[in-house]
Amino acid sequence: MSSTANRQPNQDTSEPAPKGVPLLDLGRQHEPLMDEMAAALARVCRSGWFVLGPDVSELEKNISAYCRVEHAVGCASGSDALLLALMACGVDRGDEVVLPSFTFFATASAVTRLGAKPVFADIDPVTFNIDPAAIERLLRPVTRAILPVHLFGQCADMDTICSIGRAARIPIIEDAAQAIGAELDGRRAGSMGEIGCFSFYPTKNLGGAGDAGMITSNSDELADRLRLLRGHGMRPRYYHEVVGINSRLDSFQAAVLNVKLPHLDRWTTMRQTNAARYAEMFTAAGLDGTLGLPQSAPGRRHVWNQYVIRVPDGRRAALREHLTETKIGTDIYYPLGLHQQRCFSYLGYKRGDLPETDRAAEEVLALPIFPELTADEQQTVVDRIAAFFKSSSGGHPLPRPKFLKHPAARKRLGRKRDQV
Repeated sequence: MSSTANRQPNQDTSEPAPKGVPLLDLGRQHEPLMDEMAAALARVCRSGWFVLGPDVSELEKNISAYCRVEHAVGCASGSDALLLALMACGVDRGDEVVLPSFTFFATASAVTRLGAKPVFADIDPVTFNIDPAAIERLLRPVTRAILPVHLFGQCADMDTICSIGRAARIPIIEDAAQAIGAELDGRRAGSMGEIGCFSFYPTKNLGGAGDAGMITSNSDELADRLRLLRGHGMRPRYYHEVVGINSRLDSFQAAVLNVKLPHLDRWTTMRQTNAARYAEMFTAAGLDGTLGLPQSAPGRRHVWNQYVIRVPDGRRAALREHLTETKIGTDIYYPLGLHQQRCFSYLGYKRGDLPETDRAAEEVLALPIFPELTADEQQTVVDRIAAFFKSSSGGHPLPRPKFLKHPAARKRLGRKRDQV
């Protein structure tokens, strides 16, 4: 008699559903803080002070201390932080701003909203951050600002970039939206240029309950101008010195962020632990020679807003489909360099103009890295990636990632790297 005949009529013979791992689970972070956040929001409601006010002033003071800067100015979003920073530095129609193409859209859209021209620079293939050598080549008399991005939670090469800016007398505006708490040789992101810009979008390492932003500076003059610009250029009430914008930080967001900020360093340590564990697990699975694993460059405190691997040889789409089918959360940051976006086609960039950006856009894949991610969940992620490559390669090892063949990448990876 066949084994099929012995089964009970209602017996489920299907395979168990695979255990899922989300790309991000904010509920795990918020659950222990719910009572404290609710009390903070109730306090705001009782005060009736919903825009700026004491909670915003407290957050500005706390962020100033955390980022080790003289001033922090709250605003409505990270996108507005960039716009206000450019306005404060006098960027206007016809000016040029040098920035990376491999970044979120807001970095460039802030430039174009002022009628200025974004000039896209290529990236370092190891850190994904803007290549300082590319910046130097792109400077012109009409360059009004340099806008490096601390991508995925790791500081750009700010020593070289700031040196370039000083020599050319061009201000440096740091896009630190993904990098609160990141450091270069002990200096915090947002403290090294003339202005730093932060986002508190919910997915960030320090996220609010909606949109919110912050601008940092060590300049009394710039901080004063930023405060003026965020409130319609109004001082005193109903008297307008300049044309500003409406970008005031609301008290609900500030109240939530003041509750969460004391936990940020602990969450950062958890992210760093997860990044180190991924490296160990991928190596143990024999995938360190198949994938391009993210690196922490010398002298950096990497805060791991994202854990982004490289998938070579055109296999990313198939791997992502496999992970989606097995309930592993992933995302692609970013599928196109900004120089290839349709809205910037008028700038005339062609494929191949920024080769490292093009290569990264074809290979990057973000995996779960949030603080509360468990070791078992990470092992599940690694096991399912390993299963994909085992089945797709017929048991034969794949070639090393393409980006490792780049001379600059080989040189950098040959150096001793900091611990994550």
